[in-house]
Amino acid sequence: MRRFAWSACVTAALALSGCGLISSDVTNFDLTLPDKTFTVDTASWGLGNVDAFTSTDCSANAGVCAAAAQQACNQGQCFGSCDSATQTCDLKVLVSLWQPVDLVAEKPELQTINNQPLVGVTIDKLEYQVIENSMNVATPPMTMYIAPATVMAPGDPQAHAIATIPAVPAGTTQALMSIELTADGKTQLAKFMGDYATPFNIIVGSELDVKQGDTVPAGRLAAKVVVTAHASLGG
Repeated sequence: MRRFAWSACVTAALALSGCGLISSDVTNFDLTLPDKTFTVDTASWGLGNVDAFTSTDCSANAGVCAAAAQQACNQGQCFGSCDSATQTCDLKVLVSLWQPVDLVAEKPELQTINNQPLVGVTIDKLEYQVIENSMNVATPPMTMYIAPATVMAPGDPQAHAIATIPAVPAGTTQALMSIELTADGKTQLAKFMGDYATPFNIIVGSELDVKQGDTVPAGRLAAKVVVTAHASLGG
């Protein structure tokens, strides 16, 4: 579902503008992003023989876990390490998802402001909704990042962490819920959205650990992210 709610003043400005441009005195321009959906799908990880991997004895050779990790996870980003407590191998799966944002293309009303700058960008709220969940294990907390369009991974230094989506219990969906932005997150998000002519990416990243005796992850989860914001138009 996409949100293109117009404020009364924006509607009035359009009605009064003979040339089809939004008036520069608009003080409450709706900048809400179209919804973005992120999907965690274990089928893309290529998990196989995970139980055998996590039962591997690494007491004599800790390096055996790192060498064998790709056999347990042959498509995803996976790493193996020796658990000092159990002396068996642990599997770590890196979850890295991203969605592009092109405000000019996704919000056609921005094409009518004749390259006027946006000033006073305000992030009103950041929300998420779990719309599908067949996962058989809980998903760990997932960090949300904002980054230039050339950056698609959370580990890049240009990716700014802006919020954390809480852990989601196995098999459960959730109604639309607010997420608290980090201290710097609101500033960074407003900065990227204010430069509306430049596309950027929203990235979600996390790590899922599988230890000896754990349930092997299966299923998929889809979560929708909603960013509600507004701004003024500069003259």
